[in-house]
Amino acid sequence: MKYADGSLKIGRGTVENKDLPTTLEKLIARHARYRGDRRAVVFADQRLTWAQFGARVNQVANALQQRGIGKNDKVASALPNSLELLVIYWATVSIGAVLVPLSPLLKAAGLVNLLNNADVGLLLLTSGLAHELEAHRDEVSGIESQNYIVVGGDNGGYSRFIAGCSARPPRYPELQQDDLFNIVYSSGTTGMPKGIMHSHLVRANYGSHFAASFRMTPESVVLHTGSIVFNGAFVTLMPSFFVGACYILHPHFEVEAMIETVRREKVTHIMMVPAQIIALLQSPNFTSRNMRSLEMVLTLGAPLAQNYKQAFNEVAPGRFYELYGLTEGFVTILDRDDFDRQSGSVGCPPPCYEIRIVDDDGKDLETGKIGEIVGRGPILSSGYYRQPELTRATFRDGWLFTGDLGYLDANGFLYLSGRKKELIISGGVNVYPQDIEAVASAHEQVLEAAVFGVASEQWGETPVAAVQLRDDVINADDLRAWINDRVEARFQKVADVMIVNEMPRNVAGKVLKNELKENYLANQK
Repeated sequence: MKYADGSLKIGRGTVENKDLPTTLEKLIARHARYRGDRRAVVFADQRLTWAQFGARVNQVANALQQRGIGKNDKVASALPNSLELLVIYWATVSIGAVLVPLSPLLKAAGLVNLLNNADVGLLLLTSGLAHELEAHRDEVSGIESQNYIVVGGDNGGYSRFIAGCSARPPRYPELQQDDLFNIVYSSGTTGMPKGIMHSHLVRANYGSHFAASFRMTPESVVLHTGSIVFNGAFVTLMPSFFVGACYILHPHFEVEAMIETVRREKVTHIMMVPAQIIALLQSPNFTSRNMRSLEMVLTLGAPLAQNYKQAFNEVAPGRFYELYGLTEGFVTILDRDDFDRQSGSVGCPPPCYEIRIVDDDGKDLETGKIGEIVGRGPILSSGYYRQPELTRATFRDGWLFTGDLGYLDANGFLYLSGRKKELIISGGVNVYPQDIEAVASAHEQVLEAAVFGVASEQWGETPVAAVQLRDDVINADDLRAWINDRVEARFQKVADVMIVNEMPRNVAGKVLKNELKENYLANQK
């Protein structure tokens, strides 16, 4: 019960009814204090304890404040994986500034566009990108000349930036849980990339919810071998740092280095995109012995063909998780214990999350019917930065309309059918690319398949399959016949097969179907 002044009555005493905001500016300082001698971060030959990592975070945080960066200011990075990048991430949010991670593979024009869109006040970037950006400096608004910091290379810009800065804690701001932690730009598989906003509370929920879902503890050893620029990396980064586990970061993905690190460091948790899983399965060193320390292998970012899931599970059973989700803030998780009984599913919503399948009018569909996936939960983004109309169109009445298609089975588990924008309508019938991709991927010579629609005078649209082969022992016509003999319906038959040396991908590992389609059409002329 409450007293008249609003305080809570607990026994014979009272406590003030004030909320303690859930914010992360002191998270690293917390681990440095209570877990200071424990292993925190490993990158190449650099191995830091929490006390050492905390000191570096403080030094960069103080350097940022000396450059006039404070609460709500935007700090962008355009850097490859490095220890410095991890430090920059946590230093930025520790002073209440907003992290804007950008790909170092961006061209100058794209970088300028995102810097201006995000109102960036300080940029840390590679020397090569700095040289390319030099001719476009006048097009960037908001960044003073001294706030371009080159990391790496021979000019020592980063060293000068932090020189003389204290390793003691910075001036911590007063933060609320709705204050921005980051703006993450979408991978941009279609259209203009969008700045997706996450608050401190959302990122804290990433930490606690995913740690629980993946059975991650302070004793865990988490390995990440892909870029930490894209949001999928935060699915294991946040819980690892939240619980104070050891986080091992590789410069880039290299399958043999990954296997050796798992074996040597006794890695317990790793997240991989499908292309990395496929590469892992091809290695002769992918053995039960080398994988025995693993407690979780999580795949996300794009659907993984069922035959690859089965192949992985035969070598390393009881460890496979799958996550379907959007940076905008909804997920389902296939738990390792559900792998056998819910084969082919991408799981169910975690506790406190809800899912619906709706038709084009937003009305709920019955079990087994394919429609748009709509979800909500505690990691929902606050929207797109400076794009209120797009925010209103995507986030409606607290629900995220994903643009993805799928259905729920009788147990409430989700099965994907593809992107709404990728739906092929052939002869008035809905054709779901993922159904055909599953068939094509089952061929022993196919490493990966991607299906897209092209215009057809007879049918309106017709499917085409792009495939990457293991060996050149089958031609496109024979593979097309093999696929068409095995699809469930005549309207799923592919009109053509295009063999590619490698699938084009974005930084998040997603196949760029638009690029495949453009290449196919160009070859038809």
